[in-house]
Amino acid sequence: MYTVMAGYSSVIVSQIKTEEGNEAQSTCLSVCPPSPCIYPPSNSGLSNGQTDFGTVEPVGSSKLHCRSPEQITMDLYTSDTAEQSPSPPISPESHHQDMFCSSTIPGDGTGSMNVSNSEGKADSPKRLCLVCGDVASGFHYGVASCEACKAFFKRTIQGNIEYTCPASNDCEINKRRRKACQACRFQKCLKMGMLKEGVRLDRVRGGRQKYRRNPDHLYQAHSTPSKKPSLEDNKIICALINCEPEPLLAMVDPNVPNTQVKVISILSDLVDRELVATIGWAKQIPGFTDLTLNDQMRLLQTTWAEILSLSLAYRSRQHSGSATRLVFASDYIMDEHQASECHAEDFFSHCVQLVQRLDVVGIAREEYLALKALLLTNADIQLEDSATVRNLRHTILVGLQECVSVLRSTGSLQHMGQLLLCLPLLRQLDIRVRQFWNNVRREGKVAMNKLFVEMLESNSSLR
Repeated sequence: MYTVMAGYSSVIVSQIKTEEGNEAQSTCLSVCPPSPCIYPPSNSGLSNGQTDFGTVEPVGSSKLHCRSPEQITMDLYTSDTAEQSPSPPISPESHHQDMFCSSTIPGDGTGSMNVSNSEGKADSPKRLCLVCGDVASGFHYGVASCEACKAFFKRTIQGNIEYTCPASNDCEINKRRRKACQACRFQKCLKMGMLKEGVRLDRVRGGRQKYRRNPDHLYQAHSTPSKKPSLEDNKIICALINCEPEPLLAMVDPNVPNTQVKVISILSDLVDRELVATIGWAKQIPGFTDLTLNDQMRLLQTTWAEILSLSLAYRSRQHSGSATRLVFASDYIMDEHQASECHAEDFFSHCVQLVQRLDVVGIAREEYLALKALLLTNADIQLEDSATVRNLRHTILVGLQECVSVLRSTGSLQHMGQLLLCLPLLRQLDIRVRQFWNNVRREGKVAMNKLFVEMLESNSSLR
């Protein structure tokens, strides 16, 4: 069992740990309920000198009574399941026949099923083609489909034809428009479950290839379009949107001369306040406060520089309009000349490189929020409960993937890869940020708040 690192003041843990008797808080209650209060009381065994994270209240937070872990877990991680219409019943007489199908279920001996003239089924609804919605003539290549879609699929496979969509690969395919885009029609055939293995490539007469019918795609009495996913269904993204801290202001005194000491003092104050806001933000991420107190502390101590660097780069891309300026606050922007005067050229150049990378990728706000939360759980350090941290990281990663798939109709996989390729650059920035502020601390020209100092000192003991 790991213990909280001794030798420090109680600043860090005091920013995380909830005071005894306090109730859980969250700014995103309407979408994602807060995590349960799991912190031990003040006499829970923390030794002298151990740090205590929990007195900071998240910006804009409200208080509610704590709920049981079971209730919170169900609220946060149980996704709403879309209602599905029941599959039409299958008669016992046709069950045996449906288990193994050739390209067409034999009906009246002609190789196709006559739906409207089948005896004893006059009252049954017409069966529709899963591809275009026309009247289905039987099961073709494992899927209920019409003769036109059957022939189109067979022709495509036997001719090894490749199609290209002139639009964005999301053309509507129905009875009237099925010939408008062959690429999207073929993709829908595959999506509905048509099997390439069912097409005889050699055109040799004889027994048809046998394969099991896909039980997930039965005849449909009515063609109901599937519901498109949306960001509102992504609970982790909704939580991150509502938990994002308010932007900070530098509130620079114009009467004080603009010297090197003044610039560094302004930056130090901004970083310290942003650290406090980051701790409050982390406590509102669903599942973070379910981690042990030591693991929460270690993750924040290890990843704060990467989180603040990503936030700085994103703000600079959004507000600066130029990759040669860094927006530390809406009222305080640093250019290359000011960075040189502060001996921060190395940090400045690497951060500008990250701004340019985010601009090329075209990162959206929701993607930025998910990537920032992913950084918090992506620390290569020893943890007390690494399995729980991995589960939280997986939840955030899945949320990011779903967010990308919603925002990017095409090329979502490539875009996801480009986002993750920003992580190595952020790890390099972590080193530059710590080097710069450790140099400032050694020079002693600027007073640094205790929380900031403790975050800097914790790095050598964790990595």
